[in-house]
Amino acid sequence: MDDEEKANNDRIFKRFDVNGDGQISAAELGEALKALGCVSVEEGSKMMSEMDTDGDGFISYEEFIAFAAANRGLMKDVAKIF
Repeated sequence: MDDEEKANNDRIFKRFDVNGDGQISAAELGEALKALGCVSVEEGSKMMSEMDTDGDGFISYEEFIAFAAANRGLMKDVAKIF
C-alpha cells in the first residue's frame, strides 16, 4: 500500500467512524453504504460480516485496513466519493 492509498484509507475510515471512537459500528457502516448508493440491509450485513473478522460487532481500524488491502479497486472508487 503506497502513501496515497494509506492517506485515502485513513480519511475514509475517519468519515465512516462518525462518532470518532476508533471503530465503525453497523449503524455507521449502514450510513456510509447509503451514501455510496448501497441501501439494502442484506448488502450492509454482508459487508459487516466480511469486515468484522473478530466478530465483536465493530470494524476496527486494523480490520478496515485488511479489507482495504484486499479490495484496492473498490477502495479507489470509494475514495473518489469520500
